[in-house]
Amino acid sequence: MLPLWDSQPRRGAPVLTLFLVATNLVVFGYEVWLDFQGGRALEAFIGDYALIPARIVAQWREPEAWLSVLTSMFLHGSGAHVLGNGWFLWIFGASVEARLGAGRFLLLYLGTGVGAATLQGAINPFSTIPMLGASGAISGVLGAYFVMFPRGWVVTLVPWIVPIIPVPAFLFLILWFLLQTTSGVGALLDAPSAGGVAWWAHIGGFLAGVVMIRWLGRPRKRGR
Repeated sequence: MLPLWDSQPRRGAPVLTLFLVATNLVVFGYEVWLDFQGGRALEAFIGDYALIPARIVAQWREPEAWLSVLTSMFLHGSGAHVLGNGWFLWIFGASVEARLGAGRFLLLYLGTGVGAATLQGAINPFSTIPMLGASGAISGVLGAYFVMFPRGWVVTLVPWIVPIIPVPAFLFLILWFLLQTTSGVGALLDAPSAGGVAWWAHIGGFLAGVVMIRWLGRPRKRGR
């Protein structure tokens, strides 16, 4: 299922959401440029800035190793990867940002990205396969959306069934989460050390979003 737009009214442009989408696209453009240079330029860039669980375990005292938890959120492995992430961030992030404001939305995005990386790394802490992508943080945005707008609707493209239908937001996100969970368990049973989609980062990010929004979503107190 591909979300096309949601039903939440909002005022003002989602500036931070647009900035995050643009940043991911610009960084991916730089990756493409490195790839055209040939040699091992792109491989070295990914090695430096992607999250490698085994490196954090071995170098846990080094700030550079932990910094990769953040930098890995802005790297992507393919055009489809970055475009898919950017689209989901735009559809769901704009409404969450409108409710939270840019500052709290950034805390949510980065915090859930860290939560996603933590769970994925805990599944296989000695993996040397680079983890990269904004999927974990965007999953956190989906988790926050699930709590904030359960009665909303997501207009969705459903190939081979009905072309475009409105789907309740809570149902769309429950089905999405079940897909991540079943895929994550299947991948774990099949080959836990293999590369591929970081399903557990999606699961961890979503759960972190559900938890964090309980705190970030509280009304701000006004001074007297």
